[in-house]
Amino acid sequence: MPNESPTLKKALTPVHLWAIGVGLVISGEYFGWNYGWGVAGTVGLLIATLFITLLYFTFIFSFTELTTAIPNAGGPFAYALQAFGPLGALLAGYATLIEFLFATPAIALALGSYVHFLYPAVPVVWCSIGSFVVFTVINLLGIKEAAWFSLIMTIIAIGELLLFIGVVYPYTKIDTFLHNPMPFGWSGVFAALPFAIWLFVCLEGIAMVAEEVKDGKNTIAKGYISAVLTLTFLALTVMVSVGGITNWENLDHLDYPMPEAVAIVLGRQNPLTKFFASVGLFGLIASFHGIIISYSRQIFALARSGYLPHGLAKVSPARKVPVLALMAGATFGILALISLDTSKLVILSTIGAVVVYIISMLSLFRLRQTQPDLPRSFKAPLYPYFPAVALLLAVVTLGAMIYFYSWLSLLFFGGLVVVFGVFFYQDDTSKSSRK
Repeated sequence: MPNESPTLKKALTPVHLWAIGVGLVISGEYFGWNYGWGVAGTVGLLIATLFITLLYFTFIFSFTELTTAIPNAGGPFAYALQAFGPLGALLAGYATLIEFLFATPAIALALGSYVHFLYPAVPVVWCSIGSFVVFTVINLLGIKEAAWFSLIMTIIAIGELLLFIGVVYPYTKIDTFLHNPMPFGWSGVFAALPFAIWLFVCLEGIAMVAEEVKDGKNTIAKGYISAVLTLTFLALTVMVSVGGITNWENLDHLDYPMPEAVAIVLGRQNPLTKFFASVGLFGLIASFHGIIISYSRQIFALARSGYLPHGLAKVSPARKVPVLALMAGATFGILALISLDTSKLVILSTIGAVVVYIISMLSLFRLRQTQPDLPRSFKAPLYPYFPAVALLLAVVTLGAMIYFYSWLSLLFFGGLVVVFGVFFYQDDTSKSSRK
């Protein structure tokens, strides 16, 4: 490791963090979760979502302790490094990259699908690829500019969701929502867990900008907690509203369930239907843009610590953003969206997320034992119960995903084996550059 490490610019406030946090996730309200209806029905997915909501409440309140104690762009990678050394860091870094790098092409495909809904002549894939190019360029302008963009997009997206709820609520019928509510029984609830996670996935990405926060650690706690409360309200309200418009079988396979729901209520040619689809793009853009911020910082942190080629830690002199990390992530995302469909990208992303949650909670317990004097401006409430509940629910969720989506799990863990193999066989020079 060189004596002079690349550093990032400190420019973010609590409002920026709330916007980045909600923005990272808010696309999950617009698409992806509805695939859970296809494996669980409306009530089955609702039960899965309540289960995952409990996981996220306990996890985020516990995870915030780690983020404030170790404000590092590596996030879970940095926590696992302190707790378990290089191997733990490698596992956390790999899982985080999988979570973010597969979430982004899923959102890009949804962006393409929304544009295609508005303008059928525009090809979905080419629009998705164009999205990567445009928003990577925006991120190259600088973190403060990128964060302000996230704030604007997030506020518009939340406003659109609230307006959507107001329009469709009078047409929402509980009998429609309860149509064929659990066609696959309790097994469907467990099969729906990755799609419930999609409503919150990547929220922990706030940790990746911890080095760029002004005025300390309470800012991070405020950002996390306000974001998770906002997302919980939106997730449950949107799910019930959409599910009460039409039978779930009409929406469980679409990348644009909300515009379709509005089209059912108002008519496909109604100007308001087009308006909702247009404004819905802002929610997808907010998440897409925010996750690009997060994965670029994760690649930067891994490269800076010697786990990825050190060139990926290059920071632009003027803008202080990780240039090559941004470009590498965009290249991977474009290849992924060409290779896999949306539901598979969602599942792979959520497998990575759950592994991140498990290693993070284990790191929290480990650091409480080994580094009791570590400065902790925010401590997990009801310790050890909150992190223990989060850990237990994450382990159950991972087991369910391995059972129901075995080949995608095999792909995830196969990649992990390859990464560990490369780690063990890299040369002594690479090893000496590692923290």
